[in-house]
Amino acid sequence: MSGFDLHTIETAPEESRTLLENSQKSFGRIPGLHAVMAEAPALLDAYQKLHQMFAEQTSFDKDELTVVWQTINVEHNCTYCVPAHTGIAKRMKVDDAINDALRDEAPLPNARLEALRSFTLAVTRGRGHVDEAELQAFLDAGFTKRQVLEVILGLSQKVMSNYTNHLAETPVDEAFKGFAWEKARKDAA
Repeated sequence: MSGFDLHTIETAPEESRTLLENSQKSFGRIPGLHAVMAEAPALLDAYQKLHQMFAEQTSFDKDELTVVWQTINVEHNCTYCVPAHTGIAKRMKVDDAINDALRDEAPLPNARLEALRSFTLAVTRGRGHVDEAELQAFLDAGFTKRQVLEVILGLSQKVMSNYTNHLAETPVDEAFKGFAWEKARKDAA
């Protein structure tokens, strides 16, 4: 462990206590990510707000939300978030074929979702620099300019969680240990 605390409501800074109480109410427990983020109340607050906004206020459906989240989690090699979002996807009743393909970096079951993954990867890898052909392919797949920008919202949320988990080496929550994940090794040809 890298020395970051997994805060409880009692050990967290005062400004984080209500946020952790909200986590407890929402999840029936305090997720490890939230326990770590509690050290910086503004980070935990921003993360919770971005998660709620991305999940509830964007135009993406449950499958598309999962594609954006898991594409970024896998690309960032986040061994905490991939299992967590596997569990979340199951709770959202996302088809296991979608989640398995995302975890394994295998082709998705339809071209539209594959276009979303490709565009999300382009934005993530290019740090927002996406060439015209990649943008046009996304739009040609039936997505909108609004959704171009909503991918950025999802990426913003995932940068907060993925980077926090890398630095803190956040242990996977007990509820998600059955979904443990490691990035597949890709050998050079």
